Amino acid sequence: MKHTFAIVLLISMMVSTAQEPYKRTLKLMGSRFDITVVANDSTQANKYIDTAVAEISRIEKLISSWNENSQTSEINRNAGIKPVKVDAELFNLIERAISISKLTDGAFDISYASMDKIWKFDGSMTTMPSEKEITASVEKVGYQNIVLDKNKSTIYLKLKGMKIGFGAIGKGYAADKAKILLISKGVTSGIINASGDMNTWGKQTNGEDWKVAITNPMDKNKVFALLPITNGSVVTSGNYEKYVNFNGKRYTHIIDPRTGYPSTGIISVTVFAPKAELADALATSVFVMGKETGLDRINQLPKIECIIIDDNGNISKSKNIEINKL
Repeated sequence: MKHTFAIVLLISMMVSTAQEPYKRTLKLMGSRFDITVVANDSTQANKYIDTAVAEISRIEKLISSWNENSQTSEINRNAGIKPVKVDAELFNLIERAISISKLTDGAFDISYASMDKIWKFDGSMTTMPSEKEITASVEKVGYQNIVLDKNKSTIYLKLKGMKIGFGAIGKGYAADKAKILLISKGVTSGIINASGDMNTWGKQTNGEDWKVAITNPMDKNKVFALLPITNGSVVTSGNYEKYVNFNGKRYTHIIDPRTGYPSTGIISVTVFAPKAELADALATSVFVMGKETGLDRINQLPKIECIIIDDNGNISKSKNIEINKL
């Protein structure tokens, strides 16, 4: 679950003789998007933002599992039946998703959509699901059962009833694509904030880097660090609102697709990466892998950094990140 309040964008609104930042907030992909571009005037800015909105809407139509006419829905309908020919863009996205699954030992898995929804985080759960129910809930989950044929550009899900979904990677991918398109149109600076999946490029109009404030999930009104972000992305994933307690243990809404059990021990993960798609997937993965394994994996990846807050409020970070605490 992404929280727009978990990372707060600090935009300098200093008047520039040439260009100024223009921002629009709207709902896309079922989530809040804040699109900011630096432009000469509002007419030019609105044209750029309209271009970004059209691109994000195009991607939603391609990857949405809610849209019956999407290629993703076609793949899911034909699970256990036959391969489905898809656009190269969707094929490549799925191929990258499987690479991340391998990288994270299955902690990230787009076939999580096959999972039975046995956990409820709306306050209605009074007893913990049985071990048998939990094991059965992930029987059809497993990226190893997604068959790719690059020559034919087809995707096949081996198991009947198996499904894929892009909830943990889709908004980041859309933000990346919109950013690339805007840069190609001549937008020198901006931010796309897709419900906490933040993508930036260029600088503020006063020449400074864009900055993000990392809030303390124990107290959302307190900022504990201010970090510059240069032509990259930052994603914060938090589970401090959706959880249940059983036998003195806190179970959160981010579920391990390998076991069916919710993640425990971490309440917030912030990942910095060149692309929001990767940051998005890794933020979820670190929750599932846990603090030690998650940090170890992040430390092995070039140009990726991470900040973790555990459920005791302790802050851990990857080895190459400098936190300027406030």
